[in-house]
Amino acid sequence: MTKRTKRAIIWSVAGVLVAVAAFVAYYFIAIYNQVDDFQKTGEDSPFYKVQPTETKVPEPPKWEGTERVNLLLMGVDARGLKKGEIPRSDTMLVASLDPVAKKIYLFSIMRDTYTEIPEHGSDRINTAITHGPNTAMKAVSDLLGIPVQYYVYTDFQGFKELVDAVGGVDFYVEKDMHYTSKADKHEFDIDLKKGQQHLDGNTALQYVRFRHDAMSDFTRTERQRNFLKAVADKLKSTTSIMKLPSILDKVNPYIDTNLSVEDMWKLATVGYSSDMSSSEQIPPMELLVEKTVGGSAVLGVRSEEELKAYVEEVFNRTTETNTGTETDSGTSGTENGGGNSADGSANGSGDGDNGQTTSTGP
Repeated sequence: MTKRTKRAIIWSVAGVLVAVAAFVAYYFIAIYNQVDDFQKTGEDSPFYKVQPTETKVPEPPKWEGTERVNLLLMGVDARGLKKGEIPRSDTMLVASLDPVAKKIYLFSIMRDTYTEIPEHGSDRINTAITHGPNTAMKAVSDLLGIPVQYYVYTDFQGFKELVDAVGGVDFYVEKDMHYTSKADKHEFDIDLKKGQQHLDGNTALQYVRFRHDAMSDFTRTERQRNFLKAVADKLKSTTSIMKLPSILDKVNPYIDTNLSVEDMWKLATVGYSSDMSSSEQIPPMELLVEKTVGGSAVLGVRSEEELKAYVEEVFNRTTETNTGTETDSGTSGTENGGGNSADGSANGSGDGDNGQTTSTGP
């Protein structure tokens, strides 16, 4: 091999390395810039009108990556609202990550759960967010008996953008789902057929919003947990990882959080290497009490102390290995979301998308 040939090879390799380094630098800078913008400030924050009077809570302690961390995930229906108006939360989930055991626990909170809202008396838990994210975190923390350090807030459009950005999700729809609404000018009608299918942002939103069956919001919260797991699995795929800057760019306008970039990196690392351990409804059926407050149907908790003990029991639950598959005594459905709800029967008492008790819409 001549010196000229060797020199050409060296320069070619060097050129490739420079190109790879440039791509990696661009990739991580693009991700950093998008993630850094998730924390909205001033009038960019959906909560700028309530921030001056919001419940004051201390900043979460610096996360060292070894203790359990709990995130409140809130989805709202912001249709027809003016800037600065905060709707009641349509969906409330708590994701609990155990970085040592590499386990993720998911709790969906029934939006009609009647509980104490700090500094605002007793009300449905889905009203807490109208007083700001700190109030919502404190209300959920008091209800479950665990510290909730972080929140992530988005709306229907953000959910649709996320699903579309990952290329949709292959998912099993467990039943025919049909609902029409003249009030929405049929913009949010639901029309899904039973079976395995590819859900894009629009059809995925139809799936997680549907509650017109015998168990109403009970089965809907289970569907939401199962579909969220499917989205998380899709995000962990190689294709989606390479598309991450583009995905973040699309969802950025619709997300607000108190997570710092550093904490997001740590949580993403833990989440990527962790398995879903349990998926639960709050309150569980055995602690749920249907009652009427001020003429409206709400969901009470038989004993808040028992509820806190139940949450702790979920964390401590021993998993059994059977033919290589971990199982537990939770109420989650099948991996693709086709399972039934928790046992027992109850009439759905869910309010409408923006919290109106008389609504029959999904």
